[in-house]
Amino acid sequence: MSAAQIMGLVASGQATSRADLSRLLGLAPSTVSSYVQELLDAGLLEESGEGRSRGGRRPRLLSVRAGDGVILAADLGGHHARIATMDRAGRPEAIQDLEIDITAGPEPILAQVTDALAELAAGRPVLGMGIGLPGPVDSDGVVVGSSRMHGWNGFSVRRRLAEYYQAPLVVDNDANLMAMGEAVVRGPELRDFVFVKAGTGLGAALVNDGRLHRGARGVAGDVSHNRVPAGGDRPCNCGNFGCLETISSGAALVAAVRADGVDIATTADLVRLARDGNPTVNTTLRFAGRQLGEVLVTIVNFFNPQAVILSGALATCDLFVAAARGALYERCLPLTTQELQIGESVAGPDAGLLGIGRRLIDQGLAVPVRNLP
Repeated sequence: MSAAQIMGLVASGQATSRADLSRLLGLAPSTVSSYVQELLDAGLLEESGEGRSRGGRRPRLLSVRAGDGVILAADLGGHHARIATMDRAGRPEAIQDLEIDITAGPEPILAQVTDALAELAAGRPVLGMGIGLPGPVDSDGVVVGSSRMHGWNGFSVRRRLAEYYQAPLVVDNDANLMAMGEAVVRGPELRDFVFVKAGTGLGAALVNDGRLHRGARGVAGDVSHNRVPAGGDRPCNCGNFGCLETISSGAALVAAVRADGVDIATTADLVRLARDGNPTVNTTLRFAGRQLGEVLVTIVNFFNPQAVILSGALATCDLFVAAARGALYERCLPLTTQELQIGESVAGPDAGLLGIGRRLIDQGLAVPVRNLP
């Protein structure tokens, strides 16, 4: 146990008082008070107002103090990046969107992003920096086997960022960070869920007991390269055939609809035509949503989550979501779906940024390190 855990519990909203911390950490109130006072004296926490009484006097409410430093965050996609400065509690302050081309390679993209972040930070101290990438990232911050990030494979993003920032770093897959952002917005009641990013590509993440499950090498949650019968012999960017991504990703759907004579170029065009009721697009979306749902059936039966949360452009298409939901209810064990929530993300476009803030706080962002007994 460390003082950083106290910061994490307060920042995530799980603890709003010393009594909450004592209960969650299983420590004596006097021990918790000692650590809280240390954080108050360091200017990292603050107490204000009064909470609800549970039989004694009303507790003083704890919160993370913003301070002068900033967290820097960048959520990268194939053609865009959303960057932000955030306060010590992981709340966005200034947000900016950039146009990028991820296939330009790591050196120019990281230079573009770090230059833009430097302008946004305006000389304030950097408390930590995080970046989300649209491909698999191992536990060392190295891009591994990405089919869409040409030129990035084997590149250590963490090592390069460490040359820019002398601060805690988070380098992870974008779906993982978006899942943590969803956890921030929904609060501590949602502890176990599957998060699916369905946009131009497909990605997924697992949150177990409030913590991101990254697996032995940090790449858990990749559903896009599961082979599915409906994929047949369609070649995938990963080098295999018949992967889910070849039939259920936005890129695959755009290609399929174009082959049927519909003039579209992007996933955004696909969504627009779906809302206009285009029959070719709607049929394709139903098929794709069901295929995704059938892959998720195994995960839901095995993991037994509280929720399956869909994000990305395709998650805004009712037909796609309904088809995935139908497959889950039809093919999962009844007990696993009895109280299962299936729906769209509520964290919005800032999910990845919020997830970066949460991860940095959890790993001890600018917190005095003193072990708890």
